Amino acid sequence: MKLAFPIWAKGTNIVPTRFYIGVMLFTACWVSYMMRVNMSINILEMVEVKASASNKSVETECFKYIPHNLSTEHVHVAIKPVILSDKNTVKYHWTSAQQGIILGIYFWGYLTTSLLGGWMAEAWGAKIVVGVSVALSGVVTLASPVAASLGFEVMLACRFLIGALGGVLYPCLHCLVANWAPPEEKGKFIGALLGGTFGTVITWSLCGVLISSLGWEWAFYVPGIITLVWCIMWFAVVSDSPEEHPRIDPKEKMYIMERIGDTVAKKKTIPPFKSILLSLPFWAFVVLHYGNLWGLYFLLTAGPKFVSQVLGFDISKAGLIAGLPYISRMFMGFVFGSIGDVFRKKEKVSVTIIRKSFVVISHLLPGLFLIVLTFVGCDQILSVAIITMSLGFNGAATVTNLQNHQDLAPNFVGTLYGLANFLGTTTGFITPLITAHFTKEHNGLDEWRSIFMIGAAAYFLAGIFFIIFGTGETQSWNMVAKPTDDDASPIPAIKSTEETSSYTPKPESPVLNGKVQNK
Repeated sequence: MKLAFPIWAKGTNIVPTRFYIGVMLFTACWVSYMMRVNMSINILEMVEVKASASNKSVETECFKYIPHNLSTEHVHVAIKPVILSDKNTVKYHWTSAQQGIILGIYFWGYLTTSLLGGWMAEAWGAKIVVGVSVALSGVVTLASPVAASLGFEVMLACRFLIGALGGVLYPCLHCLVANWAPPEEKGKFIGALLGGTFGTVITWSLCGVLISSLGWEWAFYVPGIITLVWCIMWFAVVSDSPEEHPRIDPKEKMYIMERIGDTVAKKKTIPPFKSILLSLPFWAFVVLHYGNLWGLYFLLTAGPKFVSQVLGFDISKAGLIAGLPYISRMFMGFVFGSIGDVFRKKEKVSVTIIRKSFVVISHLLPGLFLIVLTFVGCDQILSVAIITMSLGFNGAATVTNLQNHQDLAPNFVGTLYGLANFLGTTTGFITPLITAHFTKEHNGLDEWRSIFMIGAAAYFLAGIFFIIFGTGETQSWNMVAKPTDDDASPIPAIKSTEETSSYTPKPESPVLNGKVQNK
């Protein structure tokens, strides 16, 4: 039997409620990343850079390779020396090491709370945890210029706090995905979590414009204001589950509940931490996630510096240029997620095969492109194109490390993702320190070649480890007690991952008005 898809059936909402939930998941990641990555662009203007006495330009190593017959006024990508802002704004004398610490301290804060996000969502509800944490992050972002004026240490505390507030976000959002996404739609919902990619693009582009026109302080004020406005929308639209949503169509609610079935138990229990930590498939997922975050966070924190100070793009345009790879990652994330959903519907293709096959795309190909990048030299256009392709193929993470924990234990997705993110977040402060170490004496192509090779190795090792030890099968420790008082014996929350793709509802389901189509 095959389920008819009843979204636009007569009597239902034209746009399903879970579409709005997906939009809010996307924008939640967007605003969170605005507060995460704005510092990568802002710090370039906040720090005093030594300039020549004759003008306010800083020539990069690659500037001498730009053809002299090119007029930069007519080159849309603005290939020219880094131009410092003419705005009379405050500059700080932070060393390269101090800048690396400022960029990395966010992830120290993120690390402290990433373990708590899943538990907090289960205890208090993902809606309230996400809404409050993002609102507080917006307030602290607004206060960042004042924090910088009070001293280096105060600015560090400010960035640490924003990181701590952001650490709970993704475990909470994955809990919402588990409650709202039918199995054959999870790829699209996981794709919505790439809203951070869109936030990166918008933020870097917006910050470049704000810095050049108003000064770097406004590159904190505007994202903070946008975030607070978004929080009002979040509380108005989102509920923790279809059962709790006040405006969802009853037919859509029944459809979601029947498709999810027993995947997510109503009665919550303490996660089986011992079984989780002794599970090799769990550690394969953690390693895969770690390699993905290494490549992503490295480009988030160091990408603007490479594009601006090595390749020589104008700082007012660097945000747009540096954001191109993230546009590619977001778009391809949706594409790969949809392709993964198609494969999930095919009963003969196991989830394990899907996950391992897509690892070649999400990890091995991005690593290969980083290796190719080390041989490009000062070709600005080709360098940005290769970085764009690397992150574009990494969009397939929507089918690999961003979904695998949903396979292993649907009842504990917040806990699993929190544990993986706790370890993976260390890459956020390790990669800036590595970049600072290699570039402390000289910020040239040779130094960046070593940095890119390390990133490629992280991709390769993580992908190969998962291909050998990873799985898409639901684990035996994904068990909870029956939610009835007369029978508390443990039952599996789901029999197997593959069964969700062939689930057949009862014919009397109101979703189908009593009709079931044959194959």
